[in-house]
Amino acid sequence: MFQSDLFLTRTPESGKVFARMTEAVLRALVGSMDHGKAYAGLPPEQLRKLLQLPELLPDQGLGFEALLDELKEKVLPNMVRPDSTRCMAHLHCPALMETAVMELVIGAFNQSMDSWDQAPAATEIEVEVIRHLCRLFGYGEGSDGVFTSGGTQSNLSGLLLARDWFCREKLHHDLKRHGLPPEFRKLRLYTSELSHFSVEKSAHLMGLGYDACVKIPVDEKLKMDACALEKRIESDLKAGLLPFCVAATVGTTDFGSIDPLPELRKICDRYGLWLHADAAYGSGAVLSAKYASRAAGLGRCDSITADFHKMFLMPVSCSVSLIRSAREFDTMTLHADYLNREEDEEEGYTNLVNKSMQTTRRFDALKVWFSFRMRGKEEWSRIITTCIDNASFVYETLEKDPDFETAVPPELSSVVFRLLPPKGSQEDADDLNRRLRKTLMHKYGAIIGQTVWKDRVFLKFTLLNPRQTRESLTEVLELLRSLR
Repeated sequence: MFQSDLFLTRTPESGKVFARMTEAVLRALVGSMDHGKAYAGLPPEQLRKLLQLPELLPDQGLGFEALLDELKEKVLPNMVRPDSTRCMAHLHCPALMETAVMELVIGAFNQSMDSWDQAPAATEIEVEVIRHLCRLFGYGEGSDGVFTSGGTQSNLSGLLLARDWFCREKLHHDLKRHGLPPEFRKLRLYTSELSHFSVEKSAHLMGLGYDACVKIPVDEKLKMDACALEKRIESDLKAGLLPFCVAATVGTTDFGSIDPLPELRKICDRYGLWLHADAAYGSGAVLSAKYASRAAGLGRCDSITADFHKMFLMPVSCSVSLIRSAREFDTMTLHADYLNREEDEEEGYTNLVNKSMQTTRRFDALKVWFSFRMRGKEEWSRIITTCIDNASFVYETLEKDPDFETAVPPELSSVVFRLLPPKGSQEDADDLNRRLRKTLMHKYGAIIGQTVWKDRVFLKFTLLNPRQTRESLTEVLELLRSLR
């Protein structure tokens, strides 16, 4: 007979074992929060050596206690702490406490979101959460959506639906049944030169290739140039090509810039194109009473990507793909006798695999369901507003400081800047800023980003932690200055 430490079951013994394990890990986790640094661990070579294993699967198991000791000694001290106010390199957020706790429920019950009989309550909660999210982002009746693994998959989902819609409506071709149409090499997808790499990657995965993804230049505010877009569409049409979609960005990865959705909508309507919004980052702005207008126009896009593991402060992974017209999800549906039987659906069983690129999928909607209702509109508005306000403060501070150079004013919570070498220094500005980033991480436990703007190396603050204050941000800026 197997031991009671296999699964959490109805037996009292298994409950006691699970509680003991959970409590021990919780003590270790809380005990590891003994400093405020974003990283206090080893550099790459030493960490690699520390974590090398003689074997992954020993003949005899080491047991829970021994592995817990290793976790405490080797793993937890070498983890990045997104909760630290000094963690601001990427769109890598701290996890709200209640959403981290919900991960325990998600893992313990291990619901699979492909069919109703694997996840009854989870299915109904996801359907309900999606319904309200559609309303939040400006969609009306007849819209729909599905949770995904992240922004890359959500973008692929939206762009795939755009391609199939165009082939069906404009070319009268059933791509789902017959594959790509003969003229597929003429299909063109337009996006900003600063868009996420997943747009170009999606063109490849859809069988169109990188050449089908046309990069449109940006204006001085780093937004897609709508005039340049329209000229390129007209030029491509005259050349016999087939424009089918514009992929707008609502919050570029480095700069947080937001493409002009109302203008892009007009262009798409004029030429009969699908408008997709990659709002993986910027979707969080809709919860801010002060800044919601910056994401205006989302509800007029045909599809939307929104990530909850960015500005919404939830654990990875948690993203949605939303569409204005639910019928477009038909392109994802394929019935299997062992999974999503049509007879069950006729009796009211909802099988979410019908609109998902994934089959097995996590119950990530639980985190949104719990946190939104727990905190409410007012607190969520304060959280998002604080992060964007912090970015404005940093930018305005640096603009007045001759030791720093800034890129563009932030629309969301990212600030791109660099420190200039002191007068008389022989160190190149690019080398200086590269050195400063690594020094901050390994000597001072602060993680900041690095990117390129106008062919020069710049640093970046991505501010997703509402616990950051003007004082804590100024402290890091002064530390940077002192390390020149």
